[in-house]
Amino acid sequence: MDDKGDRHDTDPHIPVLLRPLLAAVAPVSGTWLDGTFGAGGYTRALLDAGAERVIAVDRDPLAFEMAASWADRYGERLVKQPGVFSQMDSYAQDLDGVVLDLGVSSMQLDQAERGFSFLRDGPLDMRMSQDGISAADIVNTASEADLADILFQFGEERASRRIARAIVRARAEAPITRTLELAKLVESCLPRAKPGQSHPATRSFQALRIAVNAEYDELHQGLMAAERALKPGGMLAVVTFHSIEDRMVKRFFAARAGQTGRANRYAPELVEEAPRFTDVTRKAIGADDEELASNPRSRSARLRVGRRTDAPAGPIAARDIGMPEIERRPS
Repeated sequence: MDDKGDRHDTDPHIPVLLRPLLAAVAPVSGTWLDGTFGAGGYTRALLDAGAERVIAVDRDPLAFEMAASWADRYGERLVKQPGVFSQMDSYAQDLDGVVLDLGVSSMQLDQAERGFSFLRDGPLDMRMSQDGISAADIVNTASEADLADILFQFGEERASRRIARAIVRARAEAPITRTLELAKLVESCLPRAKPGQSHPATRSFQALRIAVNAEYDELHQGLMAAERALKPGGMLAVVTFHSIEDRMVKRFFAARAGQTGRANRYAPELVEEAPRFTDVTRKAIGADDEELASNPRSRSARLRVGRRTDAPAGPIAARDIGMPEIERRPS
């Protein structure tokens, strides 16, 4: 889970991996796009570091409402763009940089009525855009097999079948509509968490949130959109918060840098294409001790950065970057 804000004024949010990100993309200049605006931490940092303009994209209307207290200080340098980062190339071209801070922001987690948190009672919602299907819709209408697939593929939950079975059994008595109701149900299916372990419902809530907001497809499409929107030499910085996201970003950069090769010696030789990105960070960067001490939520964060070449942009298949895909079945 990520925190997209900072500590300006009374804002309690802290942008994750901000120092290593700014160091990796320095010097900051020109036009940048922050595809996950949230509480504005990365946008403000980029503007303060020398960006002439930042296009701030977010699908959550609340993000721009919360920025009203400070956005005017940047004038026309800050452009607020409602929408999704998978469409960034329709918002801007010839960008000097793109930053994506994936996942849910702490401002969303902190609001019980948004339904993201298993620690606060609220409606089982989880919609970032505040429209479309909700987590309650999925929990109460998806087949048992689909629920198990979502929990396993999107949340890497090993007890997915057991939890799905319990959900279907419980919803037969009454619809599951509250976050704590679902959290307790998941918790009853798993061993008691040991000290230092994450809450038993963490993976299930992550999986449902990803399904509700189509986050993996958004990431797949967003990486390709960034490739189309960046100018040669432009930087793409992505902060991920769990292994599946990191795997997708890692494989995307590897494929675009021409580092994939053949799976085995008998496989057909791949047609070599000109690299579309070069690695800036040869491996993922995590939080250092100082950041972990000040922001424990940064413990799972990983940063990867690539630099755009002048090779033409092109598509890449979801399977080639390891994106989980679920075939929906009738309930």
